[in-house]
Amino acid sequence: MAVIRWFLGLIILAYEKLASPKGVQRDEAHQAQIDEEAKGLILYQYKACPFCLKVRLAMKRQSLNVETRDAKRSESAREELMAGGGLLKVPCLKIVESNGTETWMYESSDIIAYLEKRFDAPMAA
Repeated sequence: MAVIRWFLGLIILAYEKLASPKGVQRDEAHQAQIDEEAKGLILYQYKACPFCLKVRLAMKRQSLNVETRDAKRSESAREELMAGGGLLKVPCLKIVESNGTETWMYESSDIIAYLEKRFDAPMAA
C-alpha cells in the first residue's frame, strides 16, 4: 500500500508541474492589493494530496500568493492545525481577518468557493 501511495504521489506532483494553469494578469497595483489581502491566509496541506492540489491549482489560476504549510512533514504546522482547526485534516485554510479573528476552513470545494468569491471581484474603475 505504501508503494502505491508513493507512486500516486509522484503522479500528482508531476500533474501539478505539467498542468499548472496560467494565473490571472492584473495591473501591478491591483496585484499588490491582492497580495496584501492574501497575507491573512495560510493553507495547511499535504504536498501530494489530490484535494490540496485542487486548491493550489485554483490559487494559481487566481494568481494568489498564499502561504502554504505542509502538515505532513512539519511537526509545527501539524500542531498549529490541530490547535487552531481542531482536526488533522487537509486542505485547511486559516483565514485571519484584519480585526484578528481566525476562521479555519476545511474542504477543498469550500476553500475554492471562498477564494473565488473574495478575490474574483472586478476591479473598481
